[in-house]
Amino acid sequence: MFDSLSNKLGSVFQKLSNRGRLTDKDIDEALKEVRVALLEADVNFKVAREFVAKVKERCMGSEVLQGLNPGQQVVKIVNEELTEVLDAGDHQLHHGTQSPAVLMLVGLQGSGKTTTAAKLALHLDRGPGQKTLMVAADLRRPAAIDQLQALGAQLDLPVYSEDPASTTVLNVTKNGIKEAAKQGCPWVIIDTGGRLQIDDELMAELTDLKKAINPQETILVVDAMTGQDAVNAAGEFNKRVGLTGLILSKLDGDARGGAALSITSVTGVPIKFMGVGEKSDALEPFYPDRLASRI
Repeated sequence: MFDSLSNKLGSVFQKLSNRGRLTDKDIDEALKEVRVALLEADVNFKVAREFVAKVKERCMGSEVLQGLNPGQQVVKIVNEELTEVLDAGDHQLHHGTQSPAVLMLVGLQGSGKTTTAAKLALHLDRGPGQKTLMVAADLRRPAAIDQLQALGAQLDLPVYSEDPASTTVLNVTKNGIKEAAKQGCPWVIIDTGGRLQIDDELMAELTDLKKAINPQETILVVDAMTGQDAVNAAGEFNKRVGLTGLILSKLDGDARGGAALSITSVTGVPIKFMGVGEKSDALEPFYPDRLASRI
């Protein structure tokens, strides 16, 4: 994860750490390299510029330049500012007073949304009588219904579906929520169909669905490897639908890190989970400080 970016930053900080004393010029040169590394990692240029400016402002103080181990001080400042870039809003899921709590998953086609729905349902599983029900609300892609049913059978999780030829997205969703209540499920996850953020008709369908069911959480699943495309999609989905959180899928295959480092700063929407592998349990809660340390 983020190997390319980590290696480049590691090389910059190794040079600084090897110097006993640091000058303004040393800091300037190092931060130019940091900025280039961030841009090459497909980090949003405004995010990269503001990040470097904040680090520079904190590093130019005499306490850093003339203190013991100034190189380590710079690394510490960079780590703190990285955490700040990744951190915004509330990274927790909140059940609220409504039961079952409704969680609507939205996203582009191919973002890994259906697989993520199953991973998230497994993460929320609290044992017998406390399972999360998944609703197959992607009626345009019959294979999505089959996929969700197969994942449910594999993980022993309940799935609600209807014949796409004789139902609507709203009907299957409302009936699925009723079924979850009947089974005593604390959570119900609505797996909506993938759509492009520029498709007005499908985005309007999503907006109408949200108004009708009033979900506790509306979470966008984005493919971390698509970089700034993921950031742009998140911005548009948030503007049109209103998001409470993000899940970055396929983060384990992302050597650069542009989406992860830009998406919250640009959209203001917090990352809630990270997909870090293909296995059903490869979904981790998001902790900004831990990800900054990895980088």
